Amino acid sequence: MPLRLVPTRSPALRSRLRAGCVVAVCLTALCRPATGNAAVPAPRDGDLQAQLEQLVRAPGGPPGAIAVLQRDGATRVVRAGVADLATGRSPSVRDHMRIASTAKAFSGAVALSLVNRHALRLDETLGERLPGLPAAWHAVTLRQLLNHTSGLPDYSQDAEFRSIITADPHHVFDSRRLLDFVADQPLNFPPGSQYRYSNSDNIAVALMAEAATRTPYEQLLRTLVYRPLGLRATSLPQGYRIPEPYLHGYDTAPPPEDVSEVIGASGSWASGGIISTPADMTRFVRGYVGGALYDGRLVREQRRWIPGASEPAGPGANMAGLALFRYTTRCGVVLGHTGNTLGYTQLIAATPDGRRSLTFSVTTQINASQTPDLLSRMRAVQENFVCALLSRSRH
Repeated sequence: MPLRLVPTRSPALRSRLRAGCVVAVCLTALCRPATGNAAVPAPRDGDLQAQLEQLVRAPGGPPGAIAVLQRDGATRVVRAGVADLATGRSPSVRDHMRIASTAKAFSGAVALSLVNRHALRLDETLGERLPGLPAAWHAVTLRQLLNHTSGLPDYSQDAEFRSIITADPHHVFDSRRLLDFVADQPLNFPPGSQYRYSNSDNIAVALMAEAATRTPYEQLLRTLVYRPLGLRATSLPQGYRIPEPYLHGYDTAPPPEDVSEVIGASGSWASGGIISTPADMTRFVRGYVGGALYDGRLVREQRRWIPGASEPAGPGANMAGLALFRYTTRCGVVLGHTGNTLGYTQLIAATPDGRRSLTFSVTTQINASQTPDLLSRMRAVQENFVCALLSRSRH
């Protein structure tokens, strides 16, 4: 039975906007240790279907969910709930959606592709490439931005930024000036001394890429990522509209609200503004993780792991690389990225060779600060999907 919808910008929703849940929340998630061992049998296909349906039916659960498993040339799509509560339509791999902080993997793909072309260096600093940024930030390197050890203060946590977007969620920001919100602040810690997930990092990565090439970031995405990987339904808009058809995102706190188009993309830009589809995200993660965009030397540099979790934490134990995370589950290792924003939570992952992949999308925001119990439940389901992906049998 469809849930009752109410107009957006209710008092409860405004409260969540003020709490900073507009773009991917930058709380550092705790790494949950992997459990069990590789001998644990993977769930059967029917088990996966049941688990996704149970996640949708859970208190506060997403109205819709879709997972795409691709292995050995075969694709399996598992879906539960609906793409749109108003129509009851089932989720599709061609539905557009906000990909939240998995967009950070795209900025990593751009940056590492430019390093591969000798247009950027991993040890290049903000001071060298962007001297107009605060002098206190000048020693931060591209590598530190990509693995979230830069110390840059997070613009999305700034009081003025939150005030603007709470008052007008459709506000069009100058995406290239987002760091101005925190330009008067020092670094949170000496560069390279610790891990702290920050949305500012990937804004700075995109600005470095633009400065190195004198090319808009959106064009760099098309040239270096979309075209090589065959992504035809992926874009980085400035406004709040999502192309049809799309997975409708919801705030499920009673009464539920359709929040798909409440916020614009200009306020998250290279950190979380991309719109894509499950089909395109599957193509992306296979190529990105599999090393299709740059040479083996950079793949090895990208996989220099340090302690750190994606936001929200992915399945199993998390470690951070360069715009990539390692998820060590009871059944083995996959590499990828997660993300959450108003109405959407995402996981993309693949085996290190890119031959097997999982795209896991749900239509509500799930994270440690708002819905810790639901996050734990979702991570357990995601781990079971990873086990199915890595299983030798095909069930």
